Amino acid sequence: MEDVSDPPFRALCKEQGADVVYTEFISSEGLIRDAAKSVIKLDIYEKERPVGIQIFGAELDSMLQAVDIVEKSNPDIIDINFGCPVKKVVCKNAGAGILRDIPLMVKLTEAMVKRTKLPVTVKTRLGWDTNSIKIVEVAERLQDVGIKAISIHGRTRVQMYKGEADWKPIAAVKNNPRMHIPVFGNGDVDTPEAAVRMRDDFGLDGAMIGRASIGNPWFFKQVKHYFKTARHLAPPTMEERVEAARRHLQMAIDWKGEKLGVFETRRHYTNYFKGIPHFKEYRMKMVTSDDAADVFAAFDEVLEKFGDFQFA
Repeated sequence: MEDVSDPPFRALCKEQGADVVYTEFISSEGLIRDAAKSVIKLDIYEKERPVGIQIFGAELDSMLQAVDIVEKSNPDIIDINFGCPVKKVVCKNAGAGILRDIPLMVKLTEAMVKRTKLPVTVKTRLGWDTNSIKIVEVAERLQDVGIKAISIHGRTRVQMYKGEADWKPIAAVKNNPRMHIPVFGNGDVDTPEAAVRMRDDFGLDGAMIGRASIGNPWFFKQVKHYFKTARHLAPPTMEERVEAARRHLQMAIDWKGEKLGVFETRRHYTNYFKGIPHFKEYRMKMVTSDDAADVFAAFDEVLEKFGDFQFA
């Protein structure tokens, strides 16, 4: 969720029912070098709580120094990312790359747990590839060194985001009689029905929502409504979507300035306005303009032209 789960987006998700939010993942090496792009990701606000700061890396000293730096931001949780499949992360043995070295994964985790009084959680994947799935054993070992919860994406690193997520091995972790910490599922929770299946059919303690929330902060409210009623919540109106897009852009500008604020909110607009016919002209204005005034003007045009559009 790099360049996605920043404070403006987290604020919108929290308003729409997200129980816990996490920062974008932050490089331990970037933090100890005081790299501006990494340090700014430590910004958290009271209205977000409970909030976790997620860090990644593979060097013990760097990860421990990063823990010390992160603690000063006073998050509620420190989360270790052992799941990112992106090549530039994996090639440094970080993220999902560490799934090729489980002893190092456990060693890093144990040292970080001992370093802080904050609860430490882990996000990971099933394994490096289908021939190396040992997630039941891995989860148990991570629990034994002190993590307070684990989130598991139902794919291997080799799969990246292809194919369907397999939740059965995650359920096997939850059903391991030695496990007593919460086990959360991740991957393909893109409908309220999927969230219900993860809870009721697989017995997991919760779902970690990522891609389904991009440009769709209402997803959390929709899931909770479905849990309570078994009925779908009416989709947000055009006015609600435009208002959310406006607020998102303005908060992003207030937080990181116009240039980055405009650039980093672009990826959300396709989903904010998904399903509107003949929308390309307006989408292009939103995602190509470097001027915030032009983007706000495009929102106004959309509301004027499509204000009566009924979303399915």
